[in-house]
Amino acid sequence: MTTARTPVPEGARQLSLRERKKIKTRRAIRNATYELIEEQGYEATTVEQIAERAEVSPSTVFRYFPTKEDIVLTDEYDPLVERLLQERPAEETLLDSLRHAIRQNMTMAIADDPGFELGELKLRMKLLAEVPAVRSHAMASMSVTGRMMCRAFAERTGRDEGDLEVRVFAMGLMGALLEGVVYWAEHDYQDDLLQLLDRTLDTFKDLPKR
Repeated sequence: MTTARTPVPEGARQLSLRERKKIKTRRAIRNATYELIEEQGYEATTVEQIAERAEVSPSTVFRYFPTKEDIVLTDEYDPLVERLLQERPAEETLLDSLRHAIRQNMTMAIADDPGFELGELKLRMKLLAEVPAVRSHAMASMSVTGRMMCRAFAERTGRDEGDLEVRVFAMGLMGALLEGVVYWAEHDYQDDLLQLLDRTLDTFKDLPKR
């Protein structure tokens, strides 16, 4: 699958030099991890090896990623979803705003890394399916992302982020999007990923505003 080269969104342009340097370091650590995993497998790959390959110290690795599973699963653009949703028109449905945010995340990844491909995501999904520790960590991290989405959705709808409907909507979306990507992997990555995620969002009704 290829993604169109669209203009870099406002959320990306607002990143400070400090934020971009952090993203560059995180990407170096992640790339080193993926290279080592492909060479020798997940279990054989150590943090010390990752640090050496990424040309950073082991303490730097741990400062950015508390566990090896975090390196595989954490996306540096996830925290920007709130900002991207804030930029969408108020009259737009929440689901349509989320569609745009997902596409903008991909655009930012491409803008910051011209060599970006979906190989990393494919490997991530393979590890998610085959490594119990990665799968277990993914379920735990979903709750963190879900809480972040609750804040963003509450701001857009005028509801309280602790409302049952907001929490169910956010966590339901997180689970569904994960399932959509797993479906993509199970079908040998043949489908257009963004189209699959659009179909996933189509199964939801929008969260009503307060």
